[in-house]
Amino acid sequence: MKIILLSVGKTDDLLFTQIIDEYRKRVNFYISFEMAVVPDLKNRKKLSEKEQKNEEGNLIQKALLPSDHVVLLDDKGKQYSSVEFARFIQKKMNTVSKRLVFVVGGPYGFSREIYDRANELLSLSRLTFTHQMVRVVFAEQLYRAMTILKNEPYHHE
Repeated sequence: MKIILLSVGKTDDLLFTQIIDEYRKRVNFYISFEMAVVPDLKNRKKLSEKEQKNEEGNLIQKALLPSDHVVLLDDKGKQYSSVEFARFIQKKMNTVSKRLVFVVGGPYGFSREIYDRANELLSLSRLTFTHQMVRVVFAEQLYRAMTILKNEPYHHE
């Protein structure tokens, strides 16, 4: 199984990029993990919120394969503790054969079509984060989950 974090827009802050790359390398020690980006929309200020979500949704759809298990990172999603998230990842490792794709939407969230395509919704927090922060938090939590599953000392209870 491969885990993919698919995001709308690139990370443009060098500090965030360095942290994300470090956790990506760490996670890849345990499981195949990559980050993919769909480009920011051109002239998005001219688009309504709905138009923006729909156009981003089309780009997200193009990046997905029919066999993907899709988990939207969404404030309406289920919340887990780190240990519960590790169990969630273990369950997916046992049941998802190809790609487990976590998706970070644009500034207004997801289009109806993307919600319909999703297999699950997951919330990283009740707090709101920038899209760059979401990538850092997700990558760190995925690394933490892998160390929990391997009974390594990174996570403390």
